[in-house]
Amino acid sequence: MREISGISWQPRYLLTPAMARRLMKIEAARTVVEQIPLPPAVVSEMRNRARLRSTHYSTRIEGNRLTLAEAERILAGRKVPLHGRERDVGEVRSYWKALLRVEEWAARGTELTGELIQRIHALVEGRARPSRYRDGQNTIRDSATGTLVYLPPEAKDVPTLMAGLVAWIRKAEEEQIPPPLIAGLAHYQFVTIHPYYDGNGRTARLLATFLLQRDGYGLNGLYSLEEEHARDLTSYYNSLAVHPHHNYYEGRDTADLTPWLGSFLTDLATAFTSTREEIIRWGKSSVCATVGLGGQ
Repeated sequence: MREISGISWQPRYLLTPAMARRLMKIEAARTVVEQIPLPPAVVSEMRNRARLRSTHYSTRIEGNRLTLAEAERILAGRKVPLHGRERDVGEVRSYWKALLRVEEWAARGTELTGELIQRIHALVEGRARPSRYRDGQNTIRDSATGTLVYLPPEAKDVPTLMAGLVAWIRKAEEEQIPPPLIAGLAHYQFVTIHPYYDGNGRTARLLATFLLQRDGYGLNGLYSLEEEHARDLTSYYNSLAVHPHHNYYEGRDTADLTPWLGSFLTDLATAFTSTREEIIRWGKSSVCATVGLGGQ
């Protein structure tokens, strides 16, 4: 178990051999992507496609009903007849704007603070000012049966828990814990604290994106981690439920996060590997085209 002294939140996890292999796959893919030069036009096209997929799948995970094609048309500014789905349209537009802003902050190396997280959530919700944390209890229930699935911490504890999360992230970076581990653990703790009534999942995924991109694991914005999470939603949700008790104070606060972290690294390694393979294919086709032109 890796612990950081003097920090209130101490995530419990083991770095298993399988997780170490995934980290090596991530590093290997990252190296290849950085070494293959891409024309600006190709980078721009791939980045926009990745942004589109990230926006669609992150909102889709939370129940947004728009298809990928509909989201693409909306974000392109085209009129799409979607009567009764105005909320879905608003969510997609807000997430897209939030993602662009998160990329800007990451590129600048912006320091992570509680206020920055509140600003990310405000963008997700389409608000102008940083979002204050919830002032009451919220619950997560099964949409089909209404059964209580998870009871987050009380509102009075949220500011302290969020401050603990931010402090841990900063200290973990100072101690050079691999950024993929930091991003995965931050994702978990944010949704576990559930500091808002709505928008927690989308904000958690953007927080992970910010940390990965800022600390050198953005691959120039050419991949969509959200897409990998969405491929198997049952696995994604089950991995986050690291303790059988539904109450935060009855085990979730001290649970072993190894299974969740393993799942997160698997998705990230898959996203990195897919991006590497796409870029290699592009490189081969570019060389073939050049050779073909030279032989004419």
